[in-house]
Amino acid sequence: MTPVPTGDKIRQLLIHIAGCVTFLALPIVFSPDASNLYDLLRFPPAMREFIVYVLLLLFFYFNFFWLIPTFYFRRKYISFFALAIVCFGLIVLLPNALIAGDNVFHHRPGPPHFRMPPEPRKHFILVDMGHQIFLFLAVFFFSLILKIRNRWKQAEQEKLNAELSYLKAQINPHFLFNVLNSIYSLAVVKSDETPTAVIKLSGMMRYVLNDASHHMVPLSREVDYIRDYIELQRIRFGASLPLTYTVNGTPSGQLIAPLILISFVENAFKYGINAAEDAEIKIDIRIDEQTLQFQVFNKKVSFNDIPAGSSGLGIENTKKRLELLYSGRHTLDITDAADHFSVSLLLQLI
Repeated sequence: MTPVPTGDKIRQLLIHIAGCVTFLALPIVFSPDASNLYDLLRFPPAMREFIVYVLLLLFFYFNFFWLIPTFYFRRKYISFFALAIVCFGLIVLLPNALIAGDNVFHHRPGPPHFRMPPEPRKHFILVDMGHQIFLFLAVFFFSLILKIRNRWKQAEQEKLNAELSYLKAQINPHFLFNVLNSIYSLAVVKSDETPTAVIKLSGMMRYVLNDASHHMVPLSREVDYIRDYIELQRIRFGASLPLTYTVNGTPSGQLIAPLILISFVENAFKYGINAAEDAEIKIDIRIDEQTLQFQVFNKKVSFNDIPAGSSGLGIENTKKRLELLYSGRHTLDITDAADHFSVSLLLQLI
């Protein structure tokens, strides 16, 4: 599973801290003697209620991190609910065992004719019990729903990661075959550019094996990867390569999914180069602070060395990855005309 970034962990920790402080402040805020915090902390019923909230908070995390994963998710429902009832009993009984004192609210002294007679102790016990049952059920079901939701999101993320890994596994061998074929062509003619091509391939494979395993990579690394791939093609075809390659703008910390652009570039070289025909390839990258515009154009040429059924595999995989990773944050237009093929991609960067 993809690790949670440090920033997300800190944000989650701050949310938990804020939630705990807010929850523990509720018995103080809604107490009839909340205007005098010092007197409130010395008042036995208020102290017992505060302890109840502390115990409910502890139960929330106990239920979230242990009871639900250990019993509920393993379908041990009887044990799960039995332990929950035991926890409720402790929440009800423990505050009374720790704090002894009158259950009647002691209002500040006033004129005798304004004082209200204390209500029976049984009335307060019933009110407290109903209040505690309501709070316990609220905490119980909130932790249960939250844990189920987190598990569902984790399952979806693991499914997404597995699918992305499968798509990458299809893309990388396809890329390696193309580049090795280019170096083979240099070696056959004993070109002096062969060592340079091997070094560039080494750097590109380092990116594929190391950086591309991450969920996101710096945009600058992806652009360098495309540049190195194009340089390999320049070495292979020499000055006759009908290529126009432009990059406008400079990456400044933006992130992008690795290997998300290369298939379009590979496709242009694969189906747009033939020494016997008038070929043309254009690759244009425009980088703004929050967007990336990527355009690839190639004239279609005839070819005889492409296996049947192999066309479009890399592009189809890339389209699936874009839907998975950039759903609602990209626009992809592909034109497959009789004489040319073009791709226009607009990405919202992070």
